[in-house]
Amino acid sequence: MRTSTRIAGALTTLTLALGGAALTAPAAHADVTACINQVERELKGGEAPESVRAACYVALTGAHDQCVTGLTKVSGVTKGTAETACRLAPN
Repeated sequence: MRTSTRIAGALTTLTLALGGAALTAPAAHADVTACINQVERELKGGEAPESVRAACYVALTGAHDQCVTGLTKVSGVTKGTAETACRLAPN
């Protein structure tokens, strides 16, 4: 096989693989992003810390109470904000 054919094949495979990942990833990412954005609106201090992201990911598994506890203890947001944010994640 010629080198140019191999390169073209490799690029095609890479494009298809990344395209498939892009089609499946945005749904979960958007939900977690909504959760994080809800917390950031209350914090008004820029980007949420990693602990907020972790709590929002926990909500994706259906562990709503753990998410709320994580957000209120670590980030200091109100319980109402935490409950709203955690409800947004699994939607």
